[in-house]
Amino acid sequence: MKESEMKYPAIKPRRYTGKEKIVSCSGEKIATLNDFWSWAYSDVLGNTERGILAEYFVSKALDIDYKDRVSWDKYDLLSDEGISVEVKSSGFFQTWGQNQKSKLIFGIQPTKAWNYETDEFEEEQKRQADIYVFCVFNCEEKNDDMNPLDLSQWDFYLLPTSVLDEKLGNNKTASLGKLQKIGAEKCSYEELHKRIVELMSGGQK
Repeated sequence: MKESEMKYPAIKPRRYTGKEKIVSCSGEKIATLNDFWSWAYSDVLGNTERGILAEYFVSKALDIDYKDRVSWDKYDLLSDEGISVEVKSSGFFQTWGQNQKSKLIFGIQPTKAWNYETDEFEEEQKRQADIYVFCVFNCEEKNDDMNPLDLSQWDFYLLPTSVLDEKLGNNKTASLGKLQKIGAEKCSYEELHKRIVELMSGGQK
């Protein structure tokens, strides 16, 4: 079904500034949208928010942070060069108590893409993006110096989806060590954009 045929078409994401008012039933301002964001999403050490933060970092590296995030798109990002990107994140520590460090494991499961505009799934099950960016919050000690907003505390690894498909087939997860063995390339944050374009153009170091 075409989007134009939908009884209730998809609502496009709207870019807010954070200054928007939250008002009471009488119309009185009781808070701002930024107050809500601060309350709801300040736990950037937690798995959920940290994953979205990693997506944002990569969007900044690709100079596409002007595009609004679509929560249910079939891939995370689309560069201005037309390269679709899947961003995955992991780290040694979570916000909850731990007796040991977490293993660096990433989800790489093939999926059936869902079109949020038509509410339909595609027939083929596959990995949807052209390339994966694996983001590792690299702090190996749990202390007050952990800061997910500091890019020096992150490592980035690149791997074209074609390599994942060839080497790991339909595997649902892979460790960082496994990904490195099949060719995942460590890349500085500053070089992410350039290197992604090179890899998708067949370029080598």
